[in-house]
Amino acid sequence: MLQWRHKREENDEEPAKKGRMLTKEAKAEVISEYAAHEGDTGSSDVQVALLTKRINELTEHLRTHKHDHHTRRGLLKLVGRRRRHLAYLNRTDVDRYRALIARLGLRK
Repeated sequence: MLQWRHKREENDEEPAKKGRMLTKEAKAEVISEYAAHEGDTGSSDVQVALLTKRINELTEHLRTHKHDHHTRRGLLKLVGRRRRHLAYLNRTDVDRYRALIARLGLRK
């Protein structure tokens, strides 16, 4: 009988971080880096930065688990949400849009 074993990656992050959600600390770090003022969690800059971090993590997950189509759908929904936020920012404040794109390394 075949026994299936889960391959453990050599370069896994800390074992405590099993889920795919951002930890409180990582989220607070991103918010503090992109916030326009104290307590700013809802500005487009912060939301796009948080979405970008989640998108990057899910992309890494999908490189390992190519057949995880449920996660792929979630990733596409996040990409669409980020796209809409960026379109809004581009419409309302082009300078802020360009600065954010440069900081996040998007639109190469």
